Amino acid sequence: MRVTSQFWVSALCRRVSGQGAFAAVVRSGSSEAGTIFVITTKLDGFSSLWGPAPQSFYDDEQRGTRQFEVLLLDVEDGEISSRIESEARFDSDIWVVEIEDKMGRDFLSL
Repeated sequence: MRVTSQFWVSALCRRVSGQGAFAAVVRSGSSEAGTIFVITTKLDGFSSLWGPAPQSFYDDEQRGTRQFEVLLLDVEDGEISSRIESEARFDSDIWVVEIEDKMGRDFLSL
């Protein structure tokens, strides 16, 4: 069984905080099943954007989990803003979490 988007985002933010980094919910989507995007930045002017992985990334053991793939890697912040705006026009129920970590960790895998 898959947890709600709101629960998953909350858990991610706690995990990030517990490891000494900072996470903020930039946009709240549907609490039950909103698509989640994660922005990671090392505070150097460049960021990466992670989004949901396609179904082909999953095997039977991973059903009900969330998998992510990098959509934009080490790009200027304006590129990420444009991509998020585009995704929001397609689906207004998206979540966006921004993680600031000097080491560049994404915290998306346990």
